[in-house]
Amino acid sequence: MTPRRGRFGRVADLALGARLVFAGGRSGVSRTLMTVVGVGLGVALLLTSTSISTMMDGRSERAAARDDQFYGVDEPPPGDRTVLVAVADTVYRDEAIRGRLLQPEGARPPLPPGLTRLPGPGDMVVSPALARLLDSPDGALLRPRLDHRIVGTIADPGLAGPGEYAYYLGTDQLRAGGGTMRIDHFGAESTGEGLDPILMLLVLIIFVVLLLPIAVFIAAAVRFGGEARDRRLAALRLVGADAAMTRRIAAGEALVGAVLGLLAGAAFFLLGRQLVERFTLEGVSVFAGDVRPDPVLAALIVLAVPAVAVVVAQLALRRIVVEPLGVVRRSAGRRRRLWWRLTLPIVGAALLAPLLGGIDQTGAAFNQTQVILGVVLLLVGVAALLPWLVDAVVRRLRGGSVSWQLAIRRLQLDTESSARMVSGVAVAVAGGIALQMLFAGVQHAYVRPTGQDVDRAQAMVVIRAGLPGAAPDALAERFRTLPGVDGAVAVLDTAVFPVGSAPDEHGERPGSPLRIADCAALRELATLDRCADGDAFQVVGEPAPGRPARSLPAPGRSVEIGFGAPGTTTRWTVPAGLRTVPGRNDPAGDESTGLLATPGALAPATLRGLGGRVFLDLDLSRRDTIELVRNAAAGITPTAEVHRLRPTEEVTRFAQIRRALFIGVLATLLLLGASLLVGILEQLRERRRTLAVLVAFGTRRATLSASVLWQTAVPVLLGLALAIVLGTVLGGTLLAMVNQAVRPDWPSIAIMSGIAGAVVLLVTGLSLPALWRLLRPGGLRTE
Repeated sequence: MTPRRGRFGRVADLALGARLVFAGGRSGVSRTLMTVVGVGLGVALLLTSTSISTMMDGRSERAAARDDQFYGVDEPPPGDRTVLVAVADTVYRDEAIRGRLLQPEGARPPLPPGLTRLPGPGDMVVSPALARLLDSPDGALLRPRLDHRIVGTIADPGLAGPGEYAYYLGTDQLRAGGGTMRIDHFGAESTGEGLDPILMLLVLIIFVVLLLPIAVFIAAAVRFGGEARDRRLAALRLVGADAAMTRRIAAGEALVGAVLGLLAGAAFFLLGRQLVERFTLEGVSVFAGDVRPDPVLAALIVLAVPAVAVVVAQLALRRIVVEPLGVVRRSAGRRRRLWWRLTLPIVGAALLAPLLGGIDQTGAAFNQTQVILGVVLLLVGVAALLPWLVDAVVRRLRGGSVSWQLAIRRLQLDTESSARMVSGVAVAVAGGIALQMLFAGVQHAYVRPTGQDVDRAQAMVVIRAGLPGAAPDALAERFRTLPGVDGAVAVLDTAVFPVGSAPDEHGERPGSPLRIADCAALRELATLDRCADGDAFQVVGEPAPGRPARSLPAPGRSVEIGFGAPGTTTRWTVPAGLRTVPGRNDPAGDESTGLLATPGALAPATLRGLGGRVFLDLDLSRRDTIELVRNAAAGITPTAEVHRLRPTEEVTRFAQIRRALFIGVLATLLLLGASLLVGILEQLRERRRTLAVLVAFGTRRATLSASVLWQTAVPVLLGLALAIVLGTVLGGTLLAMVNQAVRPDWPSIAIMSGIAGAVVLLVTGLSLPALWRLLRPGGLRTE
């Protein structure tokens, strides 16, 4: 072969490499197909990750377009273009359901997005997902709560996602005030809540940890079929190609696999996009139209993947001998150098060192590029150190069973392929350990005590208004009879105002809370030494910081009861025997400052516009008790709220980031599992004749199956050990950056390692049918 010269010759060398991809018959096509599938899976996930911002933006824009809760602004006067809106949200088996009551005040009321007309009184318009749930057996307990005539479905513009549960219910029972708002339009400007520095750090680390294993996997995928490629290049050297031509031919082969992988990745992405509406993860669903890659990042992927393929192919040529009379190096060569592999994590730690103790919730913005680069170098150090570690360990292993010796000898001959195959798993585990340590270290700042006493009650029903003439015991009795409710106490809520008092500039009248309940319920609000029906009490609490003490009406004074304007309330004279008692936080953690009265002191039947709260003692071993409570509450009024009492609550943004991490980890694990499977199948295909010969000489299939397991398990175990070390170092560094105590999170380390081990066992098991097919006598044939 005569070496080509000039630009045309270089292009011809690239073209020859591209032709050789398909010149190996069925075997060559299989190798190319594995590379294309591997690269395509990675590209599809990268394209999906670049679509996250558009997905979230689409959800936020649609949520803002239907907003109907405008706080801090003056309500418009009633007119032909106004509508009354009340919130009627509910929950069904931990799934949130968005609900609104709508009552037009004129002939041309505003319409929420997704509706062509407002539903009439008693009619309901539901989202497609809610309609399916109500029609399914799983929705049997929800149907009594939403027992209204369905007259239509909410179109896509009115939903945050295709899997969202939502409804609009028409009514004619709303009155302005309280929890009911009058609006003349739907929609507000979409404003996202900012992230404090610690949450921003979490987001950055999540993106690096989830995307870096994908990049490592793509770099490994372009080397599928590497042994056959190396032999082919050696043959070209034998017929006259020089080293430069060989590198260009290798680049041409790599470019073909990368370009076809890009096309396959685009196809996988488009196919997955059409299926995305069928899935809901952690309560989040997205429309297919929202899954659009960022154009700049997508262009970067298109350019980066072929470049990575060429670079990897050129670096691989340094590990083989491509001489005219030397085909491919089949024995262990010189030992790998350690110094440059250690340099990567050391430089990464050095980049993060200046930020130690410099990031907190009140701190200024930090150098995000410095953080990303430092974390990337630390995690890339796992992939760089793993081949050296595997080589150093397996070189010293001797003896053992036949399956063990077969596996170790194979690793000794080619540690590069085995380490490359599991490097993505090791990087993911290291990053996961670091993330879990960071989450565990900072969660105390985002998981806060609520002050709720779950020993006294496990749920609370809140009715804002609309209980005229209600008796506390009758209200509690509606819930006591439910299966799984061991006890219930009810308190009626209203307020007292000085007679004739005028509203302030904010439209509020100065008043004091008034709560009506029997003695058993009042003991949940105050410490009473004695109580009988007809008694009344006052609880004087500590004033809030910066505010004057609340003035309670004096005994014998005449007051107005109710939330309406003067003249629409009920007159009442404060009893002369009013006693002052120590207050007590109710089970929900709220103070009970104000007036307390038993029904004998103030008959609820004489009052209007009462609200109420019911504290429930539940048998939590019954799954659907809380659903029966919600049904009973909805039977009183659709706007009734049922709250599960919990000792702690998680900050919304922190919970959203944790949820995003769960979704990302799930997607990454699926990709890594696929990458391991493809890698194992590629190695088995390369060894098919060797395996068939071993079977022909009497080696048992069980022995060969065990050798495949050992061959995968040894690099994985070494990778996990390395990942635990560097992941703990990275996690400790991140904790030091946010001024938290550095301590290993052993449960998270065990969980991450266990998941990785389970993935390896599963993938190895899936590869066994392919192994058994290769062990047939037909495997001795060659092309």
